[in-house]
Amino acid sequence: MNRIILVFAIFAMILSPKNNLMAQDPQFSQYYAAPLYLNPALTGINQMGRAGFNYRNQWPSINTGFETSSFFVDYNFEDYNSSVGLLFNSDQEGFAGLSSTSISLMYSYQVFLNYKWAFRPAAQVSYYWRSVDFTQLTFGDQFDSEGQIVNPTNEPISDLQAQFVDVSLGGLIYNKNAWIGYAMHHVLQPNQSLTGGDSPLPRKVSIHGGYKIPFSKLSPYASRDGKERALTPTFNYRAQQDFDQLDVGLYLTLQPILFGVWYRGLPIKSFESVPNNESLIFMVGLQRRNMSVGYSFDFTLSDLGLGSGGAHEVSWSYNFYLGDPRKPPRDVRELRCPVPYLF
Repeated sequence: MNRIILVFAIFAMILSPKNNLMAQDPQFSQYYAAPLYLNPALTGINQMGRAGFNYRNQWPSINTGFETSSFFVDYNFEDYNSSVGLLFNSDQEGFAGLSSTSISLMYSYQVFLNYKWAFRPAAQVSYYWRSVDFTQLTFGDQFDSEGQIVNPTNEPISDLQAQFVDVSLGGLIYNKNAWIGYAMHHVLQPNQSLTGGDSPLPRKVSIHGGYKIPFSKLSPYASRDGKERALTPTFNYRAQQDFDQLDVGLYLTLQPILFGVWYRGLPIKSFESVPNNESLIFMVGLQRRNMSVGYSFDFTLSDLGLGSGGAHEVSWSYNFYLGDPRKPPRDVRELRCPVPYLF
C-alpha cells in the first residue's frame, strides 16, 4: 500500500498545474564527499586540485527509485587566493522518466581574517535541463483482451522539457578545529514549469558545520605516526519551501579508515502529515595516498521500511597538486580546514 501511495503522490506532483514538479532537490548522505554540491564555498577547500564522483541509488526495490550522479573537479590558485570548480549533476526518477541535468561553474575566494580564522565567500552559476518522458508509461488502450500490450496509445502525450539558468551563493568560516557554512541555492527562483506555466523553483538553504576532536595533543590532525586520529561531530540542516530536515552524526577517522554514522530527520515536525523521520546512515571510507573512496547505506526508518531497498551511495575523489613540487600545498604550511574527507 505504501508503494501505491508513493507512486500516485509522485505522479500527482508531476502533473499538478499548480505545483509543476515541486520535488525537493536530490541529496547525498555523504554530503562532505560531495563538497561542491553542498556549498560552492567548499570549492578548492583542500588548497590543491581535486576530482570526484558521487553516485546514489535510493529505493532501488521499487519502481519509483531515484538515481543521482555527480562529477566535480576544482582547483585552488594559491597566488590569487581563489578557487574555481566545475560540477555536473544528473538525477533520474524511475516513474514517468523524470530527469534533471545541470552543469555549474563556481568561484570561491579565501580571506585570512587572522592567523587562526579564514573566510571563504563563493558564487555559482548553473544551467539546468529537466524533462518528463511519458512514453515510458502504458495506458488502457494499449492492452488487448488478454492483458498484453499490443497497441500504441492514442493519448496526446509528448516529452515535456524545461531549461533555465540559476545562481547560488555560499560562505564558509573555519579555524583548525571548527567550521560552519551557509549556502543558498536557486537564488533567482527560476521557472521550472514543464508545461509553460509559472512554477518557481523554491530556494534551498543549507547550514552545516562541525568540530574536530583530535586524539593526539601533538597536532590537531595527526598522531605520532603522522596519521590522523580524530572524532568529528557534524550536522547539515537544509530547508526548501515547506520541507526541512537535519542530518546529525559523527565521523571517526583512524587513517586510512574513516567511519561515519548519523541520523536524518526532524521528528518534532511532519511534512504533509508524514513524520519527518527518515533514516539511520552508516558509512565507511578508505584513503590511499591521494585517493579516497566511501560507501554508505541508509537504513530506512520511515513507513517505507527496508522493503524500499534503503539507499546505497558511493563516493570517490582524487587530490592532485600542479604547483612547484619543492613547495608543499598551502594546507600543509598554513591553516587547514578540518572538514572530513580532506585527510
